[in-house]
Amino acid sequence: MLALPPAPAPPRPRLLLVGTALVCAAGAMLFTGLLAIYLQARESAGGTTATWFPRGVKVPEIAANILVITMIGAVIVASWAVYSIRRGARTDGYVALAATAIFGIAVLNAQVYIWRQMKVGIIKPAGQPFPLFFHATTGTRFVALLTGIMFTAVMVFRTLGGRSTPKDSEGLMALTLYWYFLAAATVAVWFVVYVNK
Repeated sequence: MLALPPAPAPPRPRLLLVGTALVCAAGAMLFTGLLAIYLQARESAGGTTATWFPRGVKVPEIAANILVITMIGAVIVASWAVYSIRRGARTDGYVALAATAIFGIAVLNAQVYIWRQMKVGIIKPAGQPFPLFFHATTGTRFVALLTGIMFTAVMVFRTLGGRSTPKDSEGLMALTLYWYFLAAATVAVWFVVYVNK
């Protein structure tokens, strides 16, 4: 008697990718709310940079622009990691993941530099709400970026351990999705806080 071959394994659900997409959606709502509150507080304070910024505070615009450009570079190399692993070029994938983390650290460094140059204390002076809203918005993005760097470190170890293969690169796709979210949040914060002032 002939036996039929075993049934194929059911497709594995993409839990990590779906979970990351939900986190990105929640993060988008968080940043939309933060920036809306920031703009509403700015409008309540008079709606101009002169009435909103404390006296003597200037945005280091070159550092703010470099922050955004570096973030876009991080997204590009994160996408390169997925491309490399899917094509079986593991060495290129490792280089891309390391470059993603380095770009993320560079963005953190730029943000710390901006904080130090602006010299805005967290405690607001009487009648001046700018410091509170400034640190809430940029600090939240800073924490989200730290999370992205830790996520990248986890994916480096998973990839080194052989969990990311050309047929299963779900973790790297989730990582890239998170970096796209971080880039969008960075551009939004940059435009509202550093360009619009």
